[in-house]
Amino acid sequence: METNRFAGLRLEDLQGDMYALCKDQFGCRYLQKKLEEGNPEHRDMIFQEIFPHFGELMTDSFGNYLSQKLFEFSSDEQRDALLESISGELVSIALNMHGTRAVQKIIDHLSTQRQVQSLIAALNLNVVTLIRDLNGNHVIQKCLNHLPPEDNQFIYNAVAANCIEVATHRHGCCVLQRCIDHATESQRIQLITEITYNSLTLVQDPFGNYTVQYCLDLSDARFTEAIVRQFLGNICALSAQKFSSNVVEKCIRVADPVGRRAIIDEILADNRVERLLRDSFGNYVCQTALDYADPGQRAAQLISQIRPILPQIRNTPYGKRIQSKIARESNDHMNRGGGFHHGLMGGNQFGMPTMGLGGLSPAPIHQFVPSHHLSNSIDGYSRSPYVLAGGHQHNPSLTGVPGFLNNFGGISVNGLDYPNPNANNYQFI
Repeated sequence: METNRFAGLRLEDLQGDMYALCKDQFGCRYLQKKLEEGNPEHRDMIFQEIFPHFGELMTDSFGNYLSQKLFEFSSDEQRDALLESISGELVSIALNMHGTRAVQKIIDHLSTQRQVQSLIAALNLNVVTLIRDLNGNHVIQKCLNHLPPEDNQFIYNAVAANCIEVATHRHGCCVLQRCIDHATESQRIQLITEITYNSLTLVQDPFGNYTVQYCLDLSDARFTEAIVRQFLGNICALSAQKFSSNVVEKCIRVADPVGRRAIIDEILADNRVERLLRDSFGNYVCQTALDYADPGQRAAQLISQIRPILPQIRNTPYGKRIQSKIARESNDHMNRGGGFHHGLMGGNQFGMPTMGLGGLSPAPIHQFVPSHHLSNSIDGYSRSPYVLAGGHQHNPSLTGVPGFLNNFGGISVNGLDYPNPNANNYQFI
């Protein structure tokens, strides 16, 4: 068998052939076992023959395992020499499917500050390239996991300077979150300051929105309040967009009472509730607002604006949920002694108050009669093409159509809605 062809062979008998053995499955295993035996003479023999080919072997399907083992068992001086010999090609090695594992092993076994500085110098100018790569991002994450925060400052500087490019990428948004996890207080502030500054762009991106949500989940009032302030003035436009609507919901959940009231006040202004209730995404924001509004705001404003619209949306899934929420609210109100006498209640088919024996009485919502399904028009205007074709995390099969004004004065480009603060928030096309 192949495994037996090295039985009884001394390492000395293989001098001059070790480079070729590294690329052979069984030869590579033989050399690894020799390194694991811990004999310094054998280690030095292997080092001498492998050193000129170290970078090449790091990307070989078999040789990468030998390169990892050699760096692990080398002396500090040998590690210094190995790392410096590949500094010019370390980035390309890290981008390779085999090389990335070898580079990560090197990071695990860095033993001198000289090696750390060699690594930083080799990676410093290509941090963003590595972050956005399927293989390279693991090297950056290994640095975050293994090196102390002060040695990782080069990563924080690169990410902060390229916040949008990193946060809007499939791998980049994950690495950015790991950066926040491992950051010192000053590094965390450095990153979140940039995220907050760019949050209006990030929340409308399929990946960037998760970065903003991650910052909100830190439950740090400094960051939450700053992010909420960035959105005020664009709440309704963001609520009608696939990705940002999820962030608006989270803002309502985690904001302090002042911030939450400001968000809901913006939803309530100028009869925007009706338009949001009819929107594929905005209706979820309305539901969250209904759950988290303070009692006075919910009873006096939200419910009073929603109730007249219920007959038109009651047969939709979200209409049924909203109706159920309002029913519970009404029951709770009556249980607290705030309701009217049942015998005096009266109302029309739309649930509006009517005059009873004792005066003005609210109609119970169970008196609603079936209504037609939601139309594709609102107040005589056609619904925005984006909304009709749009998607949401609650219905991920739907996707947005680029290049159309959305319901709230923004522009959709490549599937992303960008609010226009100078536009009429209720411009239809």
